[in-house]
Amino acid sequence: MNETMNSLADNRALRIAAVAAISILALFLLVKTVDALGDVGEDEFPMQNLITVNGTGTASMVPDIAKITFSVTQEASTVAAAQDGATKQANDALAAVEEEGIEEKDIKTVSYNISPLYSNPRPCPMDGYCVSGGTPEIYAYQVSQTVQVTVRDLEKVSTLLTALGQLNVQNLYGPEFALDDSSAAQNAARAEAIEEAKEQAEVLADQLGVRLVRIVSFSDSSAYPMYYGKGYGGTMMEMSQSMDARASNPSVPTGENEYTAQVSITYEIR
Repeated sequence: MNETMNSLADNRALRIAAVAAISILALFLLVKTVDALGDVGEDEFPMQNLITVNGTGTASMVPDIAKITFSVTQEASTVAAAQDGATKQANDALAAVEEEGIEEKDIKTVSYNISPLYSNPRPCPMDGYCVSGGTPEIYAYQVSQTVQVTVRDLEKVSTLLTALGQLNVQNLYGPEFALDDSSAAQNAARAEAIEEAKEQAEVLADQLGVRLVRIVSFSDSSAYPMYYGKGYGGTMMEMSQSMDARASNPSVPTGENEYTAQVSITYEIR
């Protein structure tokens, strides 16, 4: 009987120990849960331990391509007649482009439009009372084709402008000088911007009496705007209208294109 009582006592002691251990573990988990809930919503890096600096960089490079855009416009009493006129003039212009050695992949039609032209049955007198009325009538049709040409040999830009002008194209725009691949210029501008931001961070950390620990965020808001140098870059309509068979080639300097990068870097400080 004594053995039975001893066994019961031992089992009771084990149960008490097990309950105590479970209680302690539950209390530990509860404390950890409360701590975790208290951290919800807090930033990993408190604002007072951060500094943010900005940097701007630029890179200039000589362009290696030029884009020239021209259009032909013809009017006639029927769509077919207007198309015939526009097609002939456009084909003559495209032939001149090909004679300058421009490859087919660098010649692209931007738009082709057919529009009716309406007459006003009751034009308003300049100094009288205007009475609206009547139905506008179509008196002609206008056909317009716009083509963009990419010139990779910049020495041909001047002669191409002259050739197109001699064909009396109605609108001639460009040349728009650019880089065929602008990634090198963009990377150079960004590298300069990052270096400027780093220098500002080091100066600021020294002034504040803290040290830079690590970069916690980086943003690049660069749009890489392009600024044209001494290239023509504007409308050539007036020049194309004034050229004749004896017109000399215009002087078209290319200048440089400038790319700008802007970055923002946030550091953890201690």
